[in-house]
Amino acid sequence: MTMAVGDGASSGSQAEDAAAARRPPTRRYEAKRNAIVRSAVEEMNRKGVRGMTLGDVAARLDLVPTAVIYYFKNKEELAAAAFLKGLDAYHAMIAAHADAPTDAARLTAFIHAYFEHARLVAEGGADPLPVFNDVRALNSAEVNSAYVDMFRRFRGLLAGPDALPRPHGNARAHLLLSQVFWIAAWHYQVEPGDYARTAERMAAILTHGVVRKGAPWPEPRPLDLARRCEGAVSSSELFLRAATRLINEEGYHGASVERISARLNVSKGAFYHHNQTKDELVVACFERTFETMWRAIHAAERAGGTGLEVLVSTVSALIEHQMSGEAPLLRTSALTAVPAALRAGLVQRFNRISYRFASILCDGVADGSCAPVDVNVASQMISSAINAAAELHYWTPGMPPQTVVQHYVRPVFEGLASPAAG
Repeated sequence: MTMAVGDGASSGSQAEDAAAARRPPTRRYEAKRNAIVRSAVEEMNRKGVRGMTLGDVAARLDLVPTAVIYYFKNKEELAAAAFLKGLDAYHAMIAAHADAPTDAARLTAFIHAYFEHARLVAEGGADPLPVFNDVRALNSAEVNSAYVDMFRRFRGLLAGPDALPRPHGNARAHLLLSQVFWIAAWHYQVEPGDYARTAERMAAILTHGVVRKGAPWPEPRPLDLARRCEGAVSSSELFLRAATRLINEEGYHGASVERISARLNVSKGAFYHHNQTKDELVVACFERTFETMWRAIHAAERAGGTGLEVLVSTVSALIEHQMSGEAPLLRTSALTAVPAALRAGLVQRFNRISYRFASILCDGVADGSCAPVDVNVASQMISSAINAAAELHYWTPGMPPQTVVQHYVRPVFEGLASPAAG
């Protein structure tokens, strides 16, 4: 009898659970869940996927971590929900203007929609979008699939009657996606009331580029960016390369001492023999990146030519350097999770490089090789294109490195609505 009663109670409990699962969530439940996702986005944007903790997410809402676990089983599930919500927002912005008649019209409408959303976020009327810098670190099949779908939708913005072959279209779609994601790195310099004005200027550069109409395309001059060293590559350099690749792939928190050491098949003891701390190594990675970028700028300026020629040679050399895989540049996406004590100085160093790009653009406007564009916006877009080249191979497998200037660099300068080169 006791067993029979127990079986009946168990069956009743299971039936009640099943019925509860079928009931739609209440508005209160949805509101709390959305608040948790928003808090997670803010934490991820500051610390990256691996740096976010349920405790930090809960603390933003004056909750205990177990209250978050009621809605999400673990950090990974919460991060996936945050990314998926952001992807849905991008889908909606793209779909709203997908029927515009031209590439230029679709691009312009989308950029305006993005900045309008940013304005609403600044005024508290919309939730922030997640930064996708280290989305691969989550390793979620659902998120990865949704991200690829978003990439296709971005490519669709450029799919007019003269749509490019897939590898070339992918290169431009990756360039566009990277430009959009990079806005979060510099739009704080713009008053929210000026977002519409900035959107108009960015859209003009995206579609038409910075080359003055009718100006010939200058073939980039070869620049030597190699670091001078004697004999075999040093152990310190090997650590720099391993750390840079891992941070580019997994973000700051994903590049642990253990994982960096494992990349080189050495012990943690060997790591600490060459590096006092992980932060010291990360700063060294950034220092080498700055050094390489300045070396390219100075070499192009010594070679002479118009402002456009200097920029094209600089950008081409740096992107080809990125594509070579020998010693990649550290992506600035790592800055989102670098400790605050280090971040401000590193951001300033990057801004100085963008400032120099703006100065060279001014030279180009003065000598007639560049169109009279907003050089502040254009310089950030140039920095973004260089930065994003580290991931170009994911979207253009098999594209020969020697064609990267035609299919990736030229659209940076001639615009995404320009015809295919070569």
